[in-house]
Amino acid sequence: MSEAGSAGGAVVFQATILLAGKTATGVVVPDDVVAALGSGKRPAVHVAIGGYRYRSTVAVMGGKFMLPISAEVRQGAGIAAGQTVEISLQLDSEPRVVVVPPDFAAALDAEPSARRRFDALSYSSQRGFVDPIEAAKSDETRQRRIDKSIEKLRESGG
Repeated sequence: MSEAGSAGGAVVFQATILLAGKTATGVVVPDDVVAALGSGKRPAVHVAIGGYRYRSTVAVMGGKFMLPISAEVRQGAGIAAGQTVEISLQLDSEPRVVVVPPDFAAALDAEPSARRRFDALSYSSQRGFVDPIEAAKSDETRQRRIDKSIEKLRESGG
């Protein structure tokens, strides 16, 4: 079902987009695809679905290798749950760095212990703080989310 692509070490396969619950979607990544990537059981990857590209991580869920496909990705790629799509994966060896917005960075810098805790978090955990701040539609909501994030980091001990 899968085959190694010839362009830059990409691995190409076809998969049906699965729906789990009401909105979560993803695809099963065949074992041979993960083996071809050659980077363990949680490889960071560059993903291409049609002309849409994004970065993600293959993870084991329910005993299967899975690649999540967010609502943003589905919209950008023009795909939906139930469709069979061609997916290209390429190992992603670039460092993953979260860009901290200036207002949140200033709040972190004002609380050195919160800054240390934030800096020690994984990429995905840092995104868990930054993404909701960036998604705020009003200045008041944004500030409230910054304050809540600082409080949560302060309370995390450490």
